[in-house]
Amino acid sequence: MRILIVKLSSLGDVVHTMAAVQDIRQAHPYAQIDWVVERAFAPLVLRCKGVHRVIHCELRRWRKAPLAAETRQAWKEFKQELQQTPYDAVIDLQGLSKSALVSKLARLAPGGKRYGIANQTEGSSFEAPARWVADVAITLPTHCHAVTRARLLCAEIFGYTLPFYMHFGLLAQMDKGLADAKKVAFRTGLQGLVALVHGTSRADKCWPLDHWRALASRLNAAGFMVALPHGSAAEEAVCHEIAQDLAHVQVWPRLALDALTDSLANCDGVIGVDSGLSHIAVALDLAHVQLYNFDTAWRTGPLAEQQVEHGGPAPRQVSVYADPIPTVDSVWQAWTSVLAAAQAHRQAAGHNRPSSFAHL
Repeated sequence: MRILIVKLSSLGDVVHTMAAVQDIRQAHPYAQIDWVVERAFAPLVLRCKGVHRVIHCELRRWRKAPLAAETRQAWKEFKQELQQTPYDAVIDLQGLSKSALVSKLARLAPGGKRYGIANQTEGSSFEAPARWVADVAITLPTHCHAVTRARLLCAEIFGYTLPFYMHFGLLAQMDKGLADAKKVAFRTGLQGLVALVHGTSRADKCWPLDHWRALASRLNAAGFMVALPHGSAAEEAVCHEIAQDLAHVQVWPRLALDALTDSLANCDGVIGVDSGLSHIAVALDLAHVQLYNFDTAWRTGPLAEQQVEHGGPAPRQVSVYADPIPTVDSVWQAWTSVLAAAQAHRQAAGHNRPSSFAHL
């Protein structure tokens, strides 16, 4: 069976979709699963276990100059690659006009069908063409987590019961430089490495700078090296402001998405705002605290069932919400809770020293 997943963007949405791919693989281990995604996120999809082929596009860029010769040539090449394989199932997991267009362009095998979402779910975008293009449009619960929405849709398409345990299948590699640095840090008495993800595409999701600095100081005092990733010049400037006066801190260079994933995987935990990098931390099964200024954690925050198999019931990933913002104390309490749960899991699995590599 050949299956095409259409989930183009954004980073967090792409990560959320990976769990559905693992469900399909469990139900149909010999299926060939291809994925269409925006070029910027292709390196991450290449790390998703079980994805056979990644077909990348640049719809965001192409629509800025749709008549340019470069755009027309790139569009032609994209269609040729998209239509190389006839699919038994083309699944639009995004529910937008652009994903419906890609779904429509894909080639079906004899008897193949296009599947899509029939209705808008709370807090998610939806456009009517996605329903019209689908041969089979499936109605989903309106109050539904982003991860669960994709999982339910695929379970309905292929007729399997939704697995209780959830896995993202996001593969990472050991970063030798970070591994060596952690060994030195352990010898000097540090407990581990914690990444602080302060950057986000929406300014209203940010946490105040003084809160980040206070949290970083607490982490240093508790024996943790602080890592500060960034994706822009503005975010890098914030990193350096957070790093001021810290004894143990790393401001990472700007990294490609796959390299950044590897670096996060080598951390002992991540604390961050609602962003793509925080969702990667969840997919990597790291100890993680996710900060929310809006009451939307039910839709995009960590799901408890992911963690049950790995030594629950204490969750190793939690969200912290408060209006207008979470306090430093509440975030610190959440961090100590998930850290204790993660350490208990490692000890139960036979790991005596905190290590990020158990899941790799």
